[in-house]
Amino acid sequence: MIFQDISHKNIINAYKNHRRVLSSSSSTNEINDKQVRVVQLIQAYRNRGHQAAKLDPLGMMERELVPDLTLEYHGLSKEDLKTVFKTDTLKIGKEEATLQEIIDSLQSIYCGDLGIEYNYIVSTEERKWFQEILEPSLGQCEFKDDEKRPNIVCDISKKVLAKFLAAKYPGMKRFGIDGCESLIPLVDSLIQNCGMLGAKQICFGMAHRGRLNLLVNVLGKTPSELFSAFEEDVELTGANTGDVKYHLGFSSNLLTPKGEVHVSLFNNPSHLEIVDPVVLGSVRARQDRLYDENREQVIPILIHGDASFSGQGVVMESLQMSQTRGYGVGGTLHVIINNQIGFTTSYKYDARSTEYSTDVAKMIEAPIIHVNGDNPEMVVHAAQIACEYRHKFGKDIILDLFCYRRRGHNEADDPSATQPLMYEKIAKHPSVLKIYEEKLISQNIITQSDSKSSSHKLRYIVLVEQLSKPATLNQVTLVPHSFKSNMV
Repeated sequence: MIFQDISHKNIINAYKNHRRVLSSSSSTNEINDKQVRVVQLIQAYRNRGHQAAKLDPLGMMERELVPDLTLEYHGLSKEDLKTVFKTDTLKIGKEEATLQEIIDSLQSIYCGDLGIEYNYIVSTEERKWFQEILEPSLGQCEFKDDEKRPNIVCDISKKVLAKFLAAKYPGMKRFGIDGCESLIPLVDSLIQNCGMLGAKQICFGMAHRGRLNLLVNVLGKTPSELFSAFEEDVELTGANTGDVKYHLGFSSNLLTPKGEVHVSLFNNPSHLEIVDPVVLGSVRARQDRLYDENREQVIPILIHGDASFSGQGVVMESLQMSQTRGYGVGGTLHVIINNQIGFTTSYKYDARSTEYSTDVAKMIEAPIIHVNGDNPEMVVHAAQIACEYRHKFGKDIILDLFCYRRRGHNEADDPSATQPLMYEKIAKHPSVLKIYEEKLISQNIITQSDSKSSSHKLRYIVLVEQLSKPATLNQVTLVPHSFKSNMV
């Protein structure tokens, strides 16, 4: 009996130990399996986080549910949210974090006011570069308080100019950027950053949308020159022709921290994208003449409309020549003024066969940065990323500026007939300036009284009052770059 007891005890102890080993191995395998699933979730956000980003200022953009971004899709559950996992290649400043922390970080980086598409790029170096640029900051952009004020000034100058033109020349087509005011600080940031990176010349190509504002508020064209074009038809014919007044080009020298940059806006008689190859050809010729083998001294910037970018073949033709030896220019900075409507069509499946108007650029593996136009700071941050990418890799990059058209296709058009729901929403939506002012007030950067009676605002109002008098039309000169943005 004694031997039997000893034998039984040995067997029991042996099996106890055996079961413990199996249990430990099973637990380890389960943790390792979930770790793999967490890595897959991280990659899913890099691939498709832009589809959950808050891009549309109006909140009307149709967004399909992305199953790849859910816990259940990857075999995870809410019970795992407090479990600590390795962050793998996710660069958030720690090697381990809870699943909840990882998801919050991914949401902030890839699903905020900026959504980026880059993971279809074959180059591992480029994909890692974007991760290193985006992930450590958790999708946030930080500017000093005094760097935020120029955005307000830019928007105020545009707003007052547009109001003056509307009152002085009612019925005249201006194709303003009301609803896309962030284009001004975006373009200004592109110029400043290109200058910082060694550019000596910048060549712009664009159609009619926002051209007046760009001429005055960025390139420094005097209002007297601008208004004389509006007066021309009345003086010569006694009636307004209704034609746009800014087909011709313009050039000026703008100051950047690294010195002056010569900026040229090319002629474009309202044929939308046909100016693209003209600009690119001129840039290549200028680079060759300067023996600019690195393609860093002359930079092309093309500003497109969303419908024309996806709809006109010359865009695809220009893109596919961008990396060829004979025609390459070291990368083009593309800006899409994405009003989310092509004349009368806002339903994307009536306008194109792709989710975004920028999808044609994927054929050359150009990264695409989508950004909410109601967040001018994020817009400027996107411009910084674009300039750095072009400088480092010498390839095209797309800035897709999501916004809206407050006034319809042109100022003589009543859009409420064809887009009643959209324009009911727009009528209630505050301007970019109002949203940004309220943000700065909440951050105690400016006060309520500052926003109502700032010296900058008074300066522009006085200017408009002076310009409304014909006798002083040619006597007043506005220099919008008496201030300069430091956001470079």
